[in-house]
Amino acid sequence: MSTESASPVVPLKIVVLFGSMRRDRVGIRAVRFAERELRRLGHDVAVVDARDVDLPVLDRMYKEYSPGDAPAVLERLATLYRAADGFLVVTGEYNHGLQPGLKNLLDHFLEEYFFRPSAIVSYSSGGFGGVRAAVHLQAVLCELGMPSISSTFPISRIGDTLDEDGSARDERLPRRFGRFAGEFLWYAEALREARRRGTPG
Repeated sequence: MSTESASPVVPLKIVVLFGSMRRDRVGIRAVRFAERELRRLGHDVAVVDARDVDLPVLDRMYKEYSPGDAPAVLERLATLYRAADGFLVVTGEYNHGLQPGLKNLLDHFLEEYFFRPSAIVSYSSGGFGGVRAAVHLQAVLCELGMPSISSTFPISRIGDTLDEDGSARDERLPRRFGRFAGEFLWYAEALREARRRGTPG
């Protein structure tokens, strides 16, 4: 699959979603790496960290509140998501699945994701790079209406691969991310143009 793409005239608006709630989390390194690389490619990036927004365990989805009655944090996220051209989702792997904080973060919304592509960065402290969580997450993202691109970006042995600030210790990693991002950004740009012409339903 070709991933060549010219940079768009208007930068894409990419939201990075991260769901680890752990005190000593290392996955934030993957978030910092991806954010830096997307900005380097000329795009607008916003990070939504589940630990920072601190949503309650899902009781009501955003759409289940009457207009004006949703908590302020949900209103802020809804506004951000509606403006997004795509979502980059960063996940670790817990017992062959995605993190509960990430699932909770995702499940608060639905229509705000529609017709926007997603892409998955997964990570682990071992050699598999969180690929089993990525497979699970692809199905979740499709059900939410932001289908994931076919490629994923697994990061193995993240503690050895990325510094705390997200800098790569292997120069091949940014090149590999560039190919992955090329595919994701192609879809994001294509669907941005398609949404301007209207969406089904």
